[in-house]
Amino acid sequence: MTDVTTATGTSWLSREEMDAARERLPILYVDVVPVRVDDHGTVTSVGLLLRAGEDGQIKRALVSGRVLYHERVRAALLRHVEKDLGPLALPRIPPAPQPFTVAEYFPTPGVTPFHDPRQHAVSLAYVVPVEGDCAPQQDALELTWFSPLEAREPAVLAELANGQSALLLQALAHLGV
Repeated sequence: MTDVTTATGTSWLSREEMDAARERLPILYVDVVPVRVDDHGTVTSVGLLLRAGEDGQIKRALVSGRVLYHERVRAALLRHVEKDLGPLALPRIPPAPQPFTVAEYFPTPGVTPFHDPRQHAVSLAYVVPVEGDCAPQQDALELTWFSPLEAREPAVLAELANGQSALLLQALAHLGV
C-alpha cells in the first residue's frame, strides 16, 4: 500500500492524526490493477508501477491509496488512478464499481498474505481498464505494461511488495487470463 501525502483541510488528517488513527482503526483503501483491453474486451496488458519504498527498496506496485472521509469509492478510484497514472489515463470505471476481492493488510506478517507494517488496512481491489496515455506521477518512478502471461512470471511477482502479487494473481484469475 502506498502512503498519500497528507494535507490540511476537512478531508485529510495531519501526519500525527493519521498515525494515531492507524494505531486504533482499520483504514479503508482501494487497490487498482490497471489493464489495457482490445476491441473485444480481452485484457492485452497489465500495468505495474515501480516505486521506492520507505525502506529504500525499489518494488513494483499496484495503484493504491486511501478512501477519504465522505468520499465515494468511485471517486477514490478515479483520484488514485489519476494520481499514479496521470490525468490522461482515461479510466473506465462503471457507475457502481464492484471489487473483485477484499484484501486485509495487517501490521503483523503472516496473518493474511497482505502486510502493511504501518497499519491494519482493508482494501477493496478493482480491475480498471484505462484507455488514455499513462505516465507515472508523484512517487511512481515508472509504469511498465506486461502481457497477462508476463505478469504471472515468478520474477515479476517477486518484485511486488506486501502481498500485492496475490492480488495480481486473483485479478488475472478473475479475468480468466
